[in-house]
This record gives sequence, C-alpha cells and structure tokens, in this order.
Amino acid sequence: MKRFNHFLYGFVPGLILPAVFMWVYLLQFYPGEFSFWEILEQLYPSVLMGKILLLSVMPNLGLVFVFYKSDSFKLATGVLTAAMPYFIACILML
Repeated sequence: MKRFNHFLYGFVPGLILPAVFMWVYLLQFYPGEFSFWEILEQLYPSVLMGKILLLSVMPNLGLVFVFYKSDSFKLATGVLTAAMPYFIACILML
C-alpha cells in the first residue's frame, strides 16, 4: 500500500466517486422514467440538490477513514482535498 501512497492517486478517485454515487443513487431511488440529466435539471434550483450532493460525498469520507487507518496519509489527503469542492457546493445550495 505504501507504493501507491501519492496525492494524485487519492485525488482522482475522490473527484469521481461522488459523481458515480450520485448517479447510482438518483437512478435507483428517484421515482419516474427520467434520465440522469433530466433529474438534475429538476432538482438543481432546490435545496434537495444540496442534500443529495452532501449524501454523495459520504463514500469519500469512508475512503478517507480507510486510508487513514492504513497509514496512507497522502492518499487520504488527496481524497479529502477532492471532496472540498463538493462540500463548498453543498453549503452554497443549502
């Protein structure tokens, strides 16, 4: 695990994981026969979008915990840094 302990190896999955989780969550639990982009267009001006965005960042925090416990601090820093734009967007939408 020490061989992969680089900031970039944590940053890239940290950017992608919330988007993938939001995609899976919305297509699984949002009622209706809409595509992912149509659902986002319906949710964007509401507070609910900020809450769903905050929910989509939770897998990143789990990943940070796993990397921190395995003493891969650069990986954990990369994932946490990649989550910051999502957290800022959540705060601005609430």
